[in-house]
Amino acid sequence: MRKLVLAAALALGLSLTGAAVPAAAAESNGGVRVMPLGDSITEGTQVPGGYRIGLWQRLAGAGYRVDFVGSQFNGPAALGDHDHEGHPGWRIDQIDANITRWVQATGPRTVLLHIGTNDILQNYNVGSAPSRLSTLIDHITAAAPAADVFVATLIPLASSGQEAAARTFNAALPGIVQSKVNSGRRVHLVDMHAALTTADLIDGVHPTAGGYDKMAAAWYAALRSVPGTIGDPTGTPTAGALVGAGSGRCLDVPGSNSANGTQPVIWDCNGAANQRWTASGQTLQSLGKCLDSPTGATAGTKVQIWDCSGAANQRWNRNANGTISNVASGLCLDVRANATAAGSLVQLWTCTGSPNQVWTAR
Repeated sequence: MRKLVLAAALALGLSLTGAAVPAAAAESNGGVRVMPLGDSITEGTQVPGGYRIGLWQRLAGAGYRVDFVGSQFNGPAALGDHDHEGHPGWRIDQIDANITRWVQATGPRTVLLHIGTNDILQNYNVGSAPSRLSTLIDHITAAAPAADVFVATLIPLASSGQEAAARTFNAALPGIVQSKVNSGRRVHLVDMHAALTTADLIDGVHPTAGGYDKMAAAWYAALRSVPGTIGDPTGTPTAGALVGAGSGRCLDVPGSNSANGTQPVIWDCNGAANQRWTASGQTLQSLGKCLDSPTGATAGTKVQIWDCSGAANQRWNRNANGTISNVASGLCLDVRANATAAGSLVQLWTCTGSPNQVWTAR
């Protein structure tokens, strides 16, 4: 039976070696550091990016500036920050063996932990899995005592035997979490099992895209229920205006001209559609087009709107000092020549933090 379980896990792409995938360079927008931590369900097996896609979009759409952190990196362009600490096939003990150095390397403010599925799939000392989880939580809170740790119950499993084991594991979690709270640690329980059913699984273990989005909704609700874990919504809210600090005028698509290459300007704020910017991941969209830094942009290159592609030249970091910098070019949104008059052109320029580069949401 154990061989069958291992074979099934391998067939589902759950590596049993614990070997990590090489990570790309970390992305950062200077926001609140959140570590998605776990196994293939955190990584997003079957749906690359997994729940992180829906979570990122909810956070960005509400104006929260969050920086996902971790040594791993994957997901589609719709996921504005691809960093995570999800390791396919890993058990609790394997995560625990690395957690201190991961936490010390990234300094997360918030940790989202969903782990234990592979302990069950591999039938690895399942009875003592809750104890291993308790130890893992202790190591996380010791390495980051100011962090909030959200501990999720395991999502359902299609196999009746494995589901029974998951339910037994989950039943131990409320007591574990409460014991940490009683000792002064910032640990919270998230009932992820209740958020999904087996109908939300694509292969009996991993969620469908819709299932992952249900996980995203559960994480998002949990995060918003604990002040400080994702900061305050200081970014660009859905359909909000961006007001230049130096001029008091709004970022505007002149004449509501949605043709590719149109260069935005600043204009008296009027609430019109051509002054409303929607944050989706790291993109900023107006009139159905994306704010774009032309390929090879240098200081003085015009910023423009263009068909959305998800490429790095259409991804923007909303920085803590109010500047908005382009991921590809590293240049900031800038009102040319520090101008304040209506109709003044908006360009790309070396980031200085001066008032003509500072934008606030309205």
